[in-house]
Parts: sequence; C-alpha cells; structure tokens
Amino acid sequence: MLKLGILCSGNLGLSTLKKITKKYNVQFVLTDKGSKEIIAFSKKNNIPCFAGNPRKGLGFEFVKNYDIDVIASINYLFLVEEDIINHSKILTFNIHGSLLPKYRGRTPHVWAIINGETKAGITAHLIDSGCDTGNIINQIEIPIDTDDTGATMLNKYALEYFPLIERVLNNLESDTLTFKIQDESQATYFGKRTPLDGQINWNWKKEDVRNWVRAQAYPYPGAFSYFEGRKVIIDKVSLSDVKNIKSQANGAILQVLPKVIVKTKNGAVSLDEIRTENCSFVKGKTLENENRK
Repeated sequence: MLKLGILCSGNLGLSTLKKITKKYNVQFVLTDKGSKEIIAFSKKNNIPCFAGNPRKGLGFEFVKNYDIDVIASINYLFLVEEDIINHSKILTFNIHGSLLPKYRGRTPHVWAIINGETKAGITAHLIDSGCDTGNIINQIEIPIDTDDTGATMLNKYALEYFPLIERVLNNLESDTLTFKIQDESQATYFGKRTPLDGQINWNWKKEDVRNWVRAQAYPYPGAFSYFEGRKVIIDKVSLSDVKNIKSQANGAILQVLPKVIVKTKNGAVSLDEIRTENCSFVKGKTLENENRK
C-alpha cells in the first residue's frame, strides 16, 4: 500500500483527509495552527501532525524521518518548499481549485465568480518551485451556476477532491500516470483576498455588482458598502428593472420598499439579503464608495 503524507488546511482539507484515511496509509499530516479540527482529528487517529509554518526547514525537520511514497497537498495554507517537495519517493502533487493554467493563486473559485465565469474546476498538478505552475496530471470541470456563491462552489469542490486524488493514486499504481505542461500563454494569476477587499463599487455595471456580492456571500466575510458612515454587509442582490434618472449618482437609493433598490452604472440592483441589522435606508440618499477616487 502507498504510504502518504498529507498537507491540508480548513474544512475542505479536513473532509478530504477523513476520506483518505479510510483507504490509504497516512504517515503524517502538516497543517496550520488555525485548522484545529485537523489537529484534533490527527491526534484522535494517532497520525503525527505538525501545525504551523513549515518554512525554513521546520516542516522538513518533522517529515524527514518518514518513508513516504506520495505527498498530497489539499487546500494547504502554505507554499511548499523544495525540501518537502523532494522528500516523497514517487510523487508530490497538489489539488488546486481552478482549471489551470487559469486562476493560479488564492481563492480561485471566488475570483472566477467575480469575473462572471460559467465554469471552474479542480486540477491535480505536480508541485514545483512556482505558484501552481507544475505539470497537470488531471482535471475535473465544475459548472458555476447562476446563483452559485463562493461557499456553494466550495461545497461542489468538496465532492470532487477525493475522487480526483483517488484517480491520481490509482493511475500511479497502474503505471498510467500522464503529465501535461501548462500553457503559459493561457496563464492568469489572482492574489490573496482579505475582508477589506469586499467593498462594492457602485460605478460598476449591475451584473458585475451581482457577481461581486454572490462570490463573497455568507459564510464568507461579505461584500459591503457604507450608508451614513455605517458599514452595510450585503449577501444577495438581484438585477432590477426599476427606472432611474441618469443624473442620479451611482449608489443612489431609488426605492426603499418592498426592497432597497440601488442605482449602478447601467441600471439598478435590488438588495435582497442584508446581513447588517436595523439599517434605516432613505430614498434619494446614496450608498458611499469610501476610499474610492
């Protein structure tokens, strides 16, 4: 049986780790200190676990005495350095949440929704010294439906991570593993997002505002704007047919009841779900684009 080392973080890492341990021999787990459920699961199942930043040789010092065939990285918080990459005897690979070479980098499923994509996916690829640049082993395409959010896409991903890992390992054992070099001319990269990056720009088109909001909807930190100095987190908007006057500022409140309607560059959106409670909106006033020129 193949001996595995697993690098994983978060709920997606945990759910996949649980499935892997039912079928494979997991020798160790590397995770981050915030993934407390992974740490607890590893302890409960007597799997040696290192929690923390693995760089500067700390992770390698932990794994170096384990005889490992394959290292698999699943939603792992850290970039993997060469000492760990080279420690496996046969294969070190990662599952990335996009159809590489597009959407390299962090939270690719969120960026895909923001950009209005209709499909995303996951890619098994070799880990090299770059960021999501290693040769592609296999991919699974996953549709982005009209009402998908960042969270619902991650739920779709969770169903496919283990089957993709299993496919890689089965192909490895049957000596049918193949590799495809990434086409650099098609590569795109998107960086890490933080809660502060969620501010809505009402000068965008209404379709772009809708994608921005649903990509970051609850339980994610949420897209937001400001009304009279108060932060308003918005979890769902829909396109509105309410007419507006071109001279009105983008962000102007066109209607309050039965739902708040806000003007955008090319029309208006309805604020269908607002996380912030007790907001008394006023028709004719404007949602603010703070910190925007």
